[in-house]
Amino acid sequence: MQLDGIRIVSFNHFLMGPLGMQFLADIGADVISIEPLEGAFQRHWGPVDSKRSGGETALALVANRNKKSICLNLKDPEGLAIARELVAQADIVAENYRPGVMDKLQLGYEALKAIKPDIIYAAATGFGASGPYVGRPGQDLIAQSVSGLAWITAKPGETPRPVGTSAIDHHGAVIFAAGILAALVRKARTGEGGRVDVNLLSAALDLQAESLVAYFNGDTPEDIRQPAQVGTWYHEAPYGIYATSDAYIGLSLGALDGLYQAFDVPAADRIPAKDAYVRRDDVSSLIGSLVKTRSFAELSDLLNRHKIWFTEVNDYRAVSEDPQVRHNGDLMRQPGWDGAEITLVSHPVRYDGVAPAVRMPPQPLGAQTRVILEGLGYSDDAITDLARRGVVGFGASERCDVG
Repeated sequence: MQLDGIRIVSFNHFLMGPLGMQFLADIGADVISIEPLEGAFQRHWGPVDSKRSGGETALALVANRNKKSICLNLKDPEGLAIARELVAQADIVAENYRPGVMDKLQLGYEALKAIKPDIIYAAATGFGASGPYVGRPGQDLIAQSVSGLAWITAKPGETPRPVGTSAIDHHGAVIFAAGILAALVRKARTGEGGRVDVNLLSAALDLQAESLVAYFNGDTPEDIRQPAQVGTWYHEAPYGIYATSDAYIGLSLGALDGLYQAFDVPAADRIPAKDAYVRRDDVSSLIGSLVKTRSFAELSDLLNRHKIWFTEVNDYRAVSEDPQVRHNGDLMRQPGWDGAEITLVSHPVRYDGVAPAVRMPPQPLGAQTRVILEGLGYSDDAITDLARRGVVGFGASERCDVG
């Protein structure tokens, strides 16, 4: 595995941090998640009425495979001392608390450098490590709102609309992992550790780079919400999603004249391709009227012949049945920690054609507390005493394969 021998101590509790560490755990890093005795936030939130595997929430299942879990009371001096022992054996410490929280716990970058001078310290925050918003809570919807993403996703006349998933958390998680990998490369070359900072706001803007660069380097549009059926404010029609007689179709790239030919549009009704941006509403209205009376199967044959890029718009049931998704293995069914089957989204990269295996399913709270402490030299009696005094915890179960 790419990161065999690399140990990460993770103080991450919300989606961007845990998901970024899962990416690194997938490729071999030994990730130890430190959680409070009651469990991190991720173990207490999930869609209302969602099914829970082994009592775990959906959010806990999303981002905790291939990791070990230890429960520590960091407000207790002995719990803090155990955390610092783990840091002394680590290559990386990662956290996504608000700025200043780790410093108050005596686990900030400067404090940990004193323990491990070459430590890589990676922090994920809402808005950055400093600045006017440093004290504000950061969360995906807030980042979508501040960054303009919710605005460009709406249609004219609509309330700004957030993307239907935690897009910034997911994108930020990949940036978090990438920043840590870059720091590891530098450490391999120079022997020096360092600090890596990522934040949701910057990740949200990075996700919109195409839109932002188009906006600030051309004629400023009157409105940056999605016009009519067109997918973005900066694309010409017919780029967007349209209703057919039995489904929805996404029309991507292809010559407008090719569409006119495919539908036998009379010359007098054709809007010139050079006007496809300024007359987007007219073009999309025309194309919409042409596709809504035809079935998706009929349109598929027609558009393929004229080399128009298109696809059916899938709901999640259709995604699970999509032949390419199945071929790629993007959704995987496997036993959870309690033996019941769970569905996870697989690691998105293939290495020599193969996705990394799941060595451990998402673990219950504190599943590896005992084995981690034993690795630090604590006796069974000492561990039992620490648990009795509320310094460490085991959560609901210790029945786990620790890999």
